[in-house]
Amino acid sequence: MIDIFKKQILRILTHSDYQPGKIDGLAKSVGANENDYDDFKKAVKQLRSEGRLVVSAKNAISLPGISEKIHGLFRANPKGFGFVIPAEANACGDLFIPPDKTKDAMTGDRVIAKVIRNERGRKDARINGEIIEILERATNRLVGTIAKKRAGFFLRPDGKAFAGLWEITDITAKNAQPGDKAVVEIIDYPKEGQPGSGVIVEMLGKAGCYETEIKAVVRQFQLPGEFGEDCARQASEEAKSFDADGDSGRLDLTEKVIITIDPPDAKDFDDAISIDKNADGSFTLGVHIADVSTFVGGETPLDVEAAKRGNSVYLPRRTIPMLPEVLSNGICSLQPGQKRFTKSAFITYDTNGKVLKSEFANAVICSNSRLTYLQANKILNGKKDEAVSCEATALLSDMNTLAKIIEQRRRKTGMLHLDLPETELVFDKAGRVVDAKLADDSYPHTIIEMFMVEANEAAARVLRGAKVPNMRRIHPDPDSLSLKGLAQTLKMLGYSIGKDVDRFSLQGLLDKVKGTPESLAVNTYVLRSLSRAEYSPLNIGHYALASKDYGHFTSPIRRYADLLVHRLLDLYIKGKLKTDSKNIKAVDELSEIGKHITLTERRAGEAENDLKKVLILIMLQERIGDEIDTVVSGVSSFGLFLRCRKFGIEGLVPLEMLGDDNFKYDQKGQCVYGENSGITIRLGKEIRAKIVSVNLAARQLNLTVAEQLVTEKKSRKKKKNHKTRNTKKRSNSKRRKKKRK
Repeated sequence: MIDIFKKQILRILTHSDYQPGKIDGLAKSVGANENDYDDFKKAVKQLRSEGRLVVSAKNAISLPGISEKIHGLFRANPKGFGFVIPAEANACGDLFIPPDKTKDAMTGDRVIAKVIRNERGRKDARINGEIIEILERATNRLVGTIAKKRAGFFLRPDGKAFAGLWEITDITAKNAQPGDKAVVEIIDYPKEGQPGSGVIVEMLGKAGCYETEIKAVVRQFQLPGEFGEDCARQASEEAKSFDADGDSGRLDLTEKVIITIDPPDAKDFDDAISIDKNADGSFTLGVHIADVSTFVGGETPLDVEAAKRGNSVYLPRRTIPMLPEVLSNGICSLQPGQKRFTKSAFITYDTNGKVLKSEFANAVICSNSRLTYLQANKILNGKKDEAVSCEATALLSDMNTLAKIIEQRRRKTGMLHLDLPETELVFDKAGRVVDAKLADDSYPHTIIEMFMVEANEAAARVLRGAKVPNMRRIHPDPDSLSLKGLAQTLKMLGYSIGKDVDRFSLQGLLDKVKGTPESLAVNTYVLRSLSRAEYSPLNIGHYALASKDYGHFTSPIRRYADLLVHRLLDLYIKGKLKTDSKNIKAVDELSEIGKHITLTERRAGEAENDLKKVLILIMLQERIGDEIDTVVSGVSSFGLFLRCRKFGIEGLVPLEMLGDDNFKYDQKGQCVYGENSGITIRLGKEIRAKIVSVNLAARQLNLTVAEQLVTEKKSRKKKKNHKTRNTKKRSNSKRRKKKRK
């Protein structure tokens, strides 16, 4: 708990609205209650001893002042300047580095910067810096597209992290051509305005082709490749030796009606559902999860590789699995009509959805039906499906009933559901993206989500009761300053959530904006005000789910955290938790594993989003001039960010392209307004936009407005009013001067 408090304290102290105060006020801001207060004070003491916070003579707590030298990570801006993000937070925040003081550092480089203070010593002046040493380069390889210039051949790196061109010195060695995508190993980094240089180590194909872009994303995000021989051998041996009838100690559920519901293109089915209606009116939910731990033992080649990968990566039309497919798509996958081993959770509920008891067992099942979400939704809406048995249809109806009861109970306890629509790509037979649409979000998705959350909670409760260290999925409570900032932003959008923001006020807000143009902006701002969920052995619960105990149990095929939980549950089921310590890892080891798999999870999400954006931009390159429906998702001093409703990506409209007016950015009001017309553009405003151009390398969509935002009539009226007001101001000014005389 101390580590969590340290993170929360530093987050509060770096917040722009924080005013140095005493320890009790800080405790209130991070939500430390009486039971947590001792841990909170220890966290403050540790941070102080580490020099990461200071206490003044009046006992006011703040970050230390900026020192003469700063160690940190450099973040470059395409315009030449950059910032050093300090390794240890200070009262001045990130250090601004002017274009001529970067020492040619690149984004992600670990550097030392010298602080340059204002000569006049003004307190309000911005403190700049100069990089004096590059300690460690972020990368020695770049992925990008080859370009031909007069001076020779260059690489234009993908994304915004590495701006500028890099000279290629061996263009003939790989027979590379302009427009090819390649991986270049860096020989010389940029110096004094001269481009860096490198040699081609791998050709990926023509830029813009699906297979090429897949390879580029894999290399850029350093995603794992093929499994090694040891892993392949172990997986093959497990598959060959699998005997579905060979474990008599398992609970036999092969005659029970059990179904799976997954996307149509799913291959690894790791969860299945059953429901029993009991004589007293209660329900018993059965959540049956692929028993991967039976085939992947601890400290084996597969275990080591799975821990390294952390999770499967799901790219458009391509999966990079955590486990070899002979397991993930074979003997571990709960395929219909096949006997499979499971870890089964049985959770009994009363008619109000209250949990009466939870039990776990090693079982063997045989799924009756494999449904898709769309198929399940049609059945629930009364459309009969001849391919689905009467028993499976009846089970689906019971699942629908129980899920709604559980959802209602969870909402009463404060569970939050963010409405952030996902985009689904549409491919043609040749594998090119030809369209995009909003992904299906019908109620069967919620049914499975509710059941998985309940099973995850049940597993976490059992392990907490057993008092063994285990991997949890934690989501810390938001701090008061983040919620205060959220309330201020929402007020500008016309929504009030009061002073004391809690789960229920956020819940009411999300319900209120559902289906409105402002929904995306509001949901996005709520998300940004919350911490990110992570893996850790700390038991602090999950804020968004309003859960006191939470850990991942339901996807061991694709998440290493779940596999760790399964091994402990296996010992619990067999009554060996106190006698077999082989799979019980210490808290420190779990903490390190948790940090790693949190990073691999985020890496996978970034890679998926990047590839989706690239494929959509490739499609939009052929639609220059087309009009699209957008909503304002961001405002800045240089333009509006518009999110395309259909394609799910953002484009930029510069302020000067908004129409016949002088548009200005109001930072305090978080809006853009026309000086002459008085028109105000805020987050959530719907705008019809036109595609101007696409910069694939920079991942940028450039837009303009398709319709005039300012009418001539409105503009003239505003100018007239503006002139009248100025005349009045001058008249009042003359009167005041006469009085003074």
